[in-house]
Amino acid sequence: MNLHSLKLFYQVAVTGSFTRAAEIMHISQPAVSSQIKRFEHELGMALFKKEGRGVVLTNFAEELLERTKTLIASEKYIETFIEEYKSAKVGTLHIVATYLPANFLIPKWAALFKSENEDVSLIITTTNTKSACEQLKNYKADLAIFGGLSSEMSAEVLYEQLFEDELWFVVAATHPLANSEITLKEMVEESFIMREEGSSMREYLRSICHTHQVKMPKVSLQFSGINETIRSVKAGYGASLISSLAVREYVENGQLARVYVQDVHIPHNIAVCTRRNEKQSTLLQKFIKIIKSDFK
Repeated sequence: MNLHSLKLFYQVAVTGSFTRAAEIMHISQPAVSSQIKRFEHELGMALFKKEGRGVVLTNFAEELLERTKTLIASEKYIETFIEEYKSAKVGTLHIVATYLPANFLIPKWAALFKSENEDVSLIITTTNTKSACEQLKNYKADLAIFGGLSSEMSAEVLYEQLFEDELWFVVAATHPLANSEITLKEMVEESFIMREEGSSMREYLRSICHTHQVKMPKVSLQFSGINETIRSVKAGYGASLISSLAVREYVENGQLARVYVQDVHIPHNIAVCTRRNEKQSTLLQKFIKIIKSDFK
């Protein structure tokens, strides 16, 4: 069945005029008449009958019109969906992030984005640095936001630093090393509480030990989240290496304390990552714009 002819029929039926239908469809009136006749021949059914100076629908055409209204409404819905998607009013954005940005940064950005894009779905997944990179590379995410080493990134990933955080060695406020200044060799004699293998904190600690030629400390407790790590350190067991973004409040209110390690300053980059050489969608551009505006 010719859908163009069906739409012509619809316009003639609802306007009651071949001339008006021609104006709406931007073709000549004779062309409308000719195409309607061909459509009737294709269907093997009459659609219109003359009544005075105008035309009226046949019984078959009246039933066809009711069904055609659903089709036309669906077409308009699809056209609206396409236009809204192109203008980034609808759609889905998949964001993958490591724990720090997922808990301390993204909630604000997501709220700002949703306030302007209510019908856009945001799917935010928290994982470690290695997994975040893999999900981005394998098209399971549109954007990766993480705190970690740029060396984790592959050539397929475009890495853009947002700001530089700092990593702190921390212990409980009652720990013998609280607020003390020691060497790295002394620090690594402590039992550590860390995130799992593949986390940026773990990789940072390994890199620091390698650079200063000291052994990697014993990781006595391992958690999949920073909150659990912080609570264990607060309880008085062991030490940890954690972003100042996550523990600054605990240090300032006296629940945790820093350990100052001589000659060790550990910058921690927070970065936004996209797939290299790929045109970004309008949705993605809008979200990244919100992120960057927050750091201006």
